[in-house]
Amino acid sequence: MTITEKLLDSVKEIWAGYHTHPFVKGIGDGSLDQKKFRHYMIQDYLYLIDYTKVFAVGVAKEKDLSVMKLFAASTHNILDGEMDIHRTYMERLGISLEEAETTPVSLDNRSYTSYMLRVAYEEGQAEVAAAILSCAVSYEVIAKKIVEKHPEALNHPFYGEWVSGYVADAYHEENQVLIDLMDRLSDGYSEKQLQHLEEIFTACSRYEMAFWDMAWEMRR
Repeated sequence: MTITEKLLDSVKEIWAGYHTHPFVKGIGDGSLDQKKFRHYMIQDYLYLIDYTKVFAVGVAKEKDLSVMKLFAASTHNILDGEMDIHRTYMERLGISLEEAETTPVSLDNRSYTSYMLRVAYEEGQAEVAAAILSCAVSYEVIAKKIVEKHPEALNHPFYGEWVSGYVADAYHEENQVLIDLMDRLSDGYSEKQLQHLEEIFTACSRYEMAFWDMAWEMRR
């Protein structure tokens, strides 16, 4: 079992809860109130700005050029890839960039990104990878489960683009790069170090659940 597989196994109960969350189920069957999705989209856009900074800190702290390139490529993939989906939806929902960027960051959102940035600034690169991985991989897992249950979700007139983006081969390939990096950076770690990686991964998985709750309840 690889390190990443061990991390995923440690949070399987938390991740199982994502699939039954009303917000996720609403995307899957198309019943989600677009007002909730609008709130989510703005907060997730703000989240991705700080999420990108976690990768940027990884670049700044790294001495290995190959790892620097991987972190740098991820910043590009988010800013010019994942955020394109958000900008498309924001346009459809009548959300200007000014509105999004001046909206206060919700407490759940701020807590999550502050935790990841703290890990990025204070800890090693494997720990940074562990903090990053929960968000990246869980979205792929969630979207694939949606398609498994609701194949028609890919063609939904509103939510189809969101689902399609996270089941895309390109997104999977980006995640595989991060998974390989996680396993590479943690190679040779002691049991105590691996336990700490698990703590970080679990914390971020719990923050992910809180983010879905925030979106569903439209918390500020």
